[in-house]
Amino acid sequence: MSRRVSLPGASELFGGAAPKQTRPEKRTTTDGPSTVRSRTTVVDDRKSSGRIRHDTKITVYVTEDELLGLEQTRLALRAEHGLTADRGRIVREAIDVLLADFVDHGPDSVLVRRLRASEDRAAELKGSE
Repeated sequence: MSRRVSLPGASELFGGAAPKQTRPEKRTTTDGPSTVRSRTTVVDDRKSSGRIRHDTKITVYVTEDELLGLEQTRLALRAEHGLTADRGRIVREAIDVLLADFVDHGPDSVLVRRLRASEDRAAELKGSE
């Protein structure tokens, strides 16, 4: 017997509305190509897509350790929490959480801190050559 458990997306966890389980609409603007939307507007409009048909695809290269960690997380979600999620769903949820944190915390967000630390390490390595 298979049981379906609804996992809240970051939008729900951070006080937004529940994600809709429909195809996302395409956006068009009448302001022309020079229109720049704030990061808050862009991220607030986007909700974790869950398991729906997706029109857009990206390719992301990961290390063996990252892929192993992702697969171990998928298996742990199933074994320990009774949640079935494919790797793509886990990645989409992680993106949703990370972007919500960025909107809420800006320069103090996990994303900014990690990217800054990564740049600092790269600069140190370059300086030691």
